[in-house]
Amino acid sequence: MSSETLLFDIEHPEPPVRACALRIAADPAAYTVFPVYDMARQFRTMRGVAEHTDLPVPRVLWLEEDVRALGAPFFVMERVEGRVPPDVMPYTYEGNWLHAASGDERARLEEATVSLIARLHDQHPVEPAKGSALRRHVEAQRAYYAWVVDGLPRSPLIESAFDWLDAHWPADEGETVLNWGDARIGNIIYDGFEPAAVLDWEMAGYAPREVDLGWTVYLHRFFQDLTVTFGQRGLPDFLRRDAIEDRYARLTGHRPRDMDFHTLYAALRHAIVMLRVAYRQVHFGETQVPEDPDALIPHHASLAAMVQGSYWTQV
Repeated sequence: MSSETLLFDIEHPEPPVRACALRIAADPAAYTVFPVYDMARQFRTMRGVAEHTDLPVPRVLWLEEDVRALGAPFFVMERVEGRVPPDVMPYTYEGNWLHAASGDERARLEEATVSLIARLHDQHPVEPAKGSALRRHVEAQRAYYAWVVDGLPRSPLIESAFDWLDAHWPADEGETVLNWGDARIGNIIYDGFEPAAVLDWEMAGYAPREVDLGWTVYLHRFFQDLTVTFGQRGLPDFLRRDAIEDRYARLTGHRPRDMDFHTLYAALRHAIVMLRVAYRQVHFGETQVPEDPDALIPHHASLAAMVQGSYWTQV
């Protein structure tokens, strides 16, 4: 549904490389999740992060923008060995390596992950720009939502969440930094419990620090809430919002603020993606649009609770 990733080996003397991963833009005929797949931008972002920070970003090797080669633009990077917390079934479910780990091991992974985000924000230079980076970020999401619902039923819940953002806009938006964009443990390859490679930079952009942190907090909540709904305990003591905020503050000297705003914003952004995925299923005849289109959003209840102001009193 997003970009495709192909794994292969190559005999290449300079630069010396063998194990590779190729990331190629999605086929527009596949009813893509995003309207644009800018592989050159991803390539440049990964190269820049590797140049300016100590994050373990896979070494990018080649960029090909001529679609005649493989039918779409692509880039090649070195392949990194390790393991990734699974999305399906989620790492919060029993039976996977992260759930089976000890509390101390998960604490090591959490600490190392928050440190990655903190170092990215502190180390990467920011290109100066006029105006509000947060406003531009939110307006880009409004445009994305308009693209998702073009000719299709609109989501009252998503639109109420945008209204909530307008009504609760931070008085001080804070410093602008480079955001990873998809800052979650499912986009990290781990060697044991230490990060070995930081992946998926297609949503990177300039925004306040809290935009990344809200995404980290909420994407774990999404999996945790889902797990509890299906009768399992999940990992209630892992990646807690208060722990992430405290650790980030110790590492950077910046105390995250307006986190109700930023976690709701993350849940809203995720809802737009999930609505697009659902409309993709409708497009291919796998499901139908229900009377209430909000029912297509898996976490509609938690987003509604955030809008109503009751979510964090329940967890």
